[in-house]
Order: sequence, then C-alpha cells, then structure tokens
Amino acid sequence: QVQLVESGGGLVQAGGSLRLSCAASGRTFKGYTMGWFRQAPGKEREFVAAISWNGGSIFYADSVKGRFTISRDNAKDTVYLQMNSLKPEDTAVYWCAAGPYVSTTSYAQPISYAYWGQGTQVTVSS
Repeated sequence: QVQLVESGGGLVQAGGSLRLSCAASGRTFKGYTMGWFRQAPGKEREFVAAISWNGGSIFYADSVKGRFTISRDNAKDTVYLQMNSLKPEDTAVYWCAAGPYVSTTSYAQPISYAYWGQGTQVTVSS
C-alpha cells in the first residue's frame, strides 16, 4: 500500500508558476512509475506527465510540453511537477498517482496506476 499526499496547489495569474509536490509513504516508492493527472470541471481526467522509477523515462501531454517539468527525489519519496507559463486552461484538480507495473505504452492511462492522492486544486486566472 502506498499513500500519496499532494500539495502546492493554489490560485495564480496566467503566466505564473506553481510547483506541485506529491509525498509518498508506505511501501517503497523507489520502484514505482509516478504520474500526474488532472481533471477540469465538465471534462474527463487527463494525463499530464509521468516519470519512470529512476527518472530515465519521462513523458508529457502535448498540452503541457515545454511548460511543465516532472521530477522525483527517491531519497525523499517525493515527485514534483513544476508548472510554468500557466494558462487558464490549466485550471483543474491535479492528482499524483503511483503504479508498480506501468509500461511505456500505458503511462497515460489512469487504470495503469494503483494508488492515487486526494488531489490539489490549481486555478489560473486570466
């Protein structure tokens, strides 16, 4: 069992930055692929970014590529999402997720992740 707790959400103006953190506890964090997903009101949950257990493979949704950066610190059992040049369309609830068996073809699918945090709200004003 892995427990995930997100933090760092909030209200920011368009063009601003936020850094989300996801702290893991419980079973070993090191071997898990970590992902970030988001869901805006009236929309389906969508993939944002993912990082393999050692950081060797990183994936981004096209909508955030070049603006968001995912990273992890296995010594601190924490994964981060640095969000720059934020846009109003980035407004959503953001979740981090952990998956022990995520392949390079399934990283964008929520069903690939076994554990989820409670979510953190990100609101970008225009």
